[in-house]
Amino acid sequence: MTQTILFDPLVPWVVIWVLTAITLLSIVAALWRGLSGWALRALSALVLLAALSGPVYQVEDRAPLSDIVLVVTDETASNQLSDRATQLADAKQELTEHLTDRPNTETRWISLADGEGDTGSQLMTAISEALAEEPRARIAGIIALSDGQVHDVQDAPALPAPLHLLMTGKETDWDRRLIVRNAPGFAIIGEPVTLTLRIEDQGAAPENTPLAPLEISIDGEPPQRFTLPIGTDIDLPLTLPHGGRNVIQFTVPEEAGELTARNNTALVQINGVRDRLRVLLVSGEPHPGSRTWRNLLKSDSAVDLVHFTILRPPEKQDGVPVDELSLIAFPTRELFLEKIDDFDLIIFDRYQRRGILPAIYLDNVADYVAKGGAVLVAAGPDFATADSIYRSPLSTVLPARPTARVIELPYQPSVTDLGQRHPVTADLGDVSTWGRWLRQIEIDQPQGHVVMSGLEDRPLLVLNRVGEGRVALLGSDHAWLWSRGYEGGGPQLELLRRLAHWMMKEPELEEEALWAEATGQRMRILRRTLDDTIGPVTITQPDGATVELTLAERVPGLWETSFEGPEIGLYRLSEGNQSAVIGLGPAAPREFEETMATADVLQPVIKPTRGGLLRLQDGVPVLRNIRAGRPAAGRGWIGLTPRDAYETLSVVQSQLMPPWLVLLLASFFITVAWMREGRR
Repeated sequence: MTQTILFDPLVPWVVIWVLTAITLLSIVAALWRGLSGWALRALSALVLLAALSGPVYQVEDRAPLSDIVLVVTDETASNQLSDRATQLADAKQELTEHLTDRPNTETRWISLADGEGDTGSQLMTAISEALAEEPRARIAGIIALSDGQVHDVQDAPALPAPLHLLMTGKETDWDRRLIVRNAPGFAIIGEPVTLTLRIEDQGAAPENTPLAPLEISIDGEPPQRFTLPIGTDIDLPLTLPHGGRNVIQFTVPEEAGELTARNNTALVQINGVRDRLRVLLVSGEPHPGSRTWRNLLKSDSAVDLVHFTILRPPEKQDGVPVDELSLIAFPTRELFLEKIDDFDLIIFDRYQRRGILPAIYLDNVADYVAKGGAVLVAAGPDFATADSIYRSPLSTVLPARPTARVIELPYQPSVTDLGQRHPVTADLGDVSTWGRWLRQIEIDQPQGHVVMSGLEDRPLLVLNRVGEGRVALLGSDHAWLWSRGYEGGGPQLELLRRLAHWMMKEPELEEEALWAEATGQRMRILRRTLDDTIGPVTITQPDGATVELTLAERVPGLWETSFEGPEIGLYRLSEGNQSAVIGLGPAAPREFEETMATADVLQPVIKPTRGGLLRLQDGVPVLRNIRAGRPAAGRGWIGLTPRDAYETLSVVQSQLMPPWLVLLLASFFITVAWMREGRR
């Protein structure tokens, strides 16, 4: 039961204070003039002013409320190292007993797990969410059982009570970690990219260990071993071995006594790209298709194109002296003997033998293919003649031979069943909407993959591998009709782009491939193949355990499944003769970047609340009650602030000066004053 006098003024307080001032001035004037009734009139004015202020007598029936103590238990990965989990469990049990013995106290236990997406320990966020659900006036204290490694200190809320950190870990703890800096997402194949490595010891590390071994493995291959100084930044030049994704794993062997080996390994995934793709386009004679090839290759900024068109063959005799011609002589020796290996792709567009390229040069082109080069032949009527490029040493690498027949009939190109599965011709759109071509060079005895067919299902586009290289034969010179929109056109640019990039060995156009795409700890596994069936994919996890998964065919030639990785690290995939590697999780998990227990991170939050920073290694501190604003921690103890909060059950109000009493008193004093003044 609480009794209080309140004021509920009938007019604004400004009016009451103005009337009070006027009353005081009137009393002073009466005293100065020596009036006899000033005291009685002052009493009547006082009664009226008191009535205007509205005094109310209030009686409250209150029920006391208990204090609330928030206890946050840090169960993130870094707080499970060594014996910290045991320290946490023991402290939680003992703290429960202390809080139970404290009268009028409720405890809110908050479990803090690892943040999603490698966000680390979100301690301040957990406290903010807990405060939002509790009356701040009842919070007596906040206790955090943690290693102090918090990653959201910048989001700390205004705390209504002292914050105490009971820190896990030991003063003798130490850890070694590997740091990789300056890791780009892309790098040029064949050119070194510089990564900065640092091996760092933290805590009470053993002395006399100035060097540490380092292992570097690319795509799961046997590692290379080096020795690096500890505590020094080392610039490591690294050259990517292939295009596409390169998974690079850096590992420092675990030392006896360190907290964890999880931060001794770093995974870096870098996509290898070509700096410039050099293409040599040799056109046998001017024709509408030449511009199509030129526009396609020039539109790609990553392609360096060297284009030669034979405008004046040697057999042409028009009487014009050679020294008066403004044509550039064809540098055959330089291109086909000295610099042929500098090109990634050679395209023969309607080229025929005219004595410009001797047999030895074409034989060199065949060797270039066998060693890893690429040759594309876009055939025209010349391919069916006696001067065909097939009647040369190139016949050993070309995927089909001409029959000497040129078909001059309209037909609609189509994709074969095999072509529906091949990345060069898959998903090119609705074939029925394609425009017709008007000429096809008949070829037979195809070797490799026939991915497109023409009139009466004759082979139109044949792809093959020869040695380390690739060759392609397009049996028509009318692809340019699509670019002109003839009968609706067709996917000419996309087809020729894919064809050129397949020949230049772009990873995304490999017909036999196994790869995975990671999102957090989940990987999407894809297998492209020309076969009708595939076997299960075997996944080798970082700990050596294996899992087999069955894939489902999503579209012709592309199989897919998904897998949730149980831990961060390098995963190896294999199916048949295909293999791949992928890293799940961040290159360096945030929870393991800093593993040493510390109070420095939370010090800016704890200091304003006058809370405490104590090690659980020294035991769980006792609890004391302290007044708000006083130091809340000392040697072996932490303080909680009693809040004395209450709940109002009922309120009863009554007027101290009812109207009849005001009227009676005012009238009495005024009447007495009048009578006294009247006698005088």
